[in-house]
Amino acid sequence: MPLRINEISSNHQITVYDTTELYGEKGEFRVMEFSGEAVQGAIDLNDPQRIVFEYPRAMIHLMEFNDPSFEDVFVIGHGIGTIAGHFAEKRFKVAELDAAVVELSKRWFGYSKDNVIIGDGRLILESEVSHAYDYIILDAFTDQGTPRHLTSKDFFGITRDKLDSHGSIVINLIGKGENDKQINAIHTTLSEVYGYTKSFSLPIDGEGPVRNIIIIGRNKPIGFQARHMAGFSEVELGRGHIIIDLGPSK
Repeated sequence: MPLRINEISSNHQITVYDTTELYGEKGEFRVMEFSGEAVQGAIDLNDPQRIVFEYPRAMIHLMEFNDPSFEDVFVIGHGIGTIAGHFAEKRFKVAELDAAVVELSKRWFGYSKDNVIIGDGRLILESEVSHAYDYIILDAFTDQGTPRHLTSKDFFGITRDKLDSHGSIVINLIGKGENDKQINAIHTTLSEVYGYTKSFSLPIDGEGPVRNIIIIGRNKPIGFQARHMAGFSEVELGRGHIIIDLGPSK
């Protein structure tokens, strides 16, 4: 019988299930999904080391290209631990709000590291020492998208303090690309803090205009090789408003 588990945590309705088709690809896959069909990660059961989705492959390329000798990474949003699991020899610290997500990633997706801290990623990052990280990865979602307190100018200022001089923040977002007001606002806010940014998007497919968008910010020029971006193309995002914290509770 194919696996299907439904679990309601304090933060999410989480489903883990096996399927023989994923976004048009035939095979044997295991998927973690939040309510509203928000897929958080998947593995190929016939090749568990293969990275199934395009966006982590593109993020991995940006990391390897812009700082090949990186060692220390802070991740907000665990999912099934795809990127941290890929770089087994690097030092990762992962912040995840939902303990059930971590437990399910270990039980059903083979995540074996003991490097995940349960709690709000911003608060955990604030407690880290300055200039400790080569990369900060933001891949955190609720039913309403990326939480506001993880996209504000104050938050990006925290990330800049925690990165070393050649460090970068790499963000995975979901939106409508160049015509998305929220995506434009996040990019504009990031540009207030970092001297260089680049944005990348998957092309629109037949399932609608919403897709993954990757934004990277750093204070040195950003490079990439298009053939290694897993189908992502560079896009020019529009000008948006500056996102600020709403109050002390964030």
